[in-house]
Amino acid sequence: MEKRSIRNQSVSLLGMGCMRLPKLEGSDEIDYKLTEEMIDYAYKNGINYFDTAYPYHNKQSEIVIGKILKKYDRSTFCLADKMPIWECETLEDAKRIFFEQLEKCQVEYFDFYLCHAMNLERHEIYKKLDVYSFLSEMKAEGKIRFLGFSYHDAPQNIIPIADELPWDFAQIQFNYLDVDIQDCVKQYDELTKRDISVVVMEPVRGGMLANVCEPAEKLFKSYRPNSSNASWALRFVAKFPNIKVILSGMSNMDQLKDNMNTFTNYEELNEEEMSIINSAKKEILGNDFIPCTGCRYCLPCPFGVAIPKLFSIFNTYGINKDLVQFKDRISKLEETMLPNNCKRCKKCMKECPQHINIPEQLEKINKLINS
Repeated sequence: MEKRSIRNQSVSLLGMGCMRLPKLEGSDEIDYKLTEEMIDYAYKNGINYFDTAYPYHNKQSEIVIGKILKKYDRSTFCLADKMPIWECETLEDAKRIFFEQLEKCQVEYFDFYLCHAMNLERHEIYKKLDVYSFLSEMKAEGKIRFLGFSYHDAPQNIIPIADELPWDFAQIQFNYLDVDIQDCVKQYDELTKRDISVVVMEPVRGGMLANVCEPAEKLFKSYRPNSSNASWALRFVAKFPNIKVILSGMSNMDQLKDNMNTFTNYEELNEEEMSIINSAKKEILGNDFIPCTGCRYCLPCPFGVAIPKLFSIFNTYGINKDLVQFKDRISKLEETMLPNNCKRCKKCMKECPQHINIPEQLEKINKLINS
């Protein structure tokens, strides 16, 4: 497994994100048995970075990950968790949540701890409630080894946050599409200038770059016929030297093994491959798609609309233009989940890390349904 280093801590270049763990069929409950098999396989084959968070899997991810990792020597793996400032009205709330997280994860300290889903508004809340001081105290006491933040805002807004504390690392969304969509390279450059290590989320953009349109896939397969689409996306991210961990939210053993293969037999992209990625990117961006990563932060919708599911169905249509398949998949959804139930309350937009105009996109999907 390819390794890099954050502040002299050796970390696997591939990290296991625990937001998209396998679920029992027809249920939102985590498939504990399969999750344990995947984590055991990852650990025994060199992955030592595991990333969870307070809200993941209806607040069950921390519990499951903590229970599974408990069998291993604590010094042999790195656990990352995050502070959900939106759950805090006072400093005491933040303290309560932090110690609750330690208990749920069955650990005495976090290797990596982040201020979760930061933007300028949340940055001000941290300062107002003095949560930054509390987290700095926890680091001084050894309950946090490395302090960082995950970021979801306009590229330029990362600067005041990055300048607030002597951060050890920051987590940003980074992939070859977001070079154009979110100017992720600018964010990377601002962090690198400040000697802040970078951890990457959404390297395959919620699975979108694993299932690209046919012209893009042909470009990839013509050069490396035995490599997955996802491997191209991961290798693109890995070519940036200050990116130390690339998180992948793997939901099954096949995804895990494919991604591990990319980094146990790691080959840096050459110039010809970079040219192929740029050509493939043009093909992908030429399709009508909604830049949703399936993070589910927009849920629950007060009116029951299945926002990420609808966006996923639409994006598949954007790739294959199969209207019959699109309508067939829509017909399998419950009536309450359909886009015509949207009341444009915009609650979802406040939570969307991608800043998508969700009501507008739902209206577009509704028109296609009725076409």
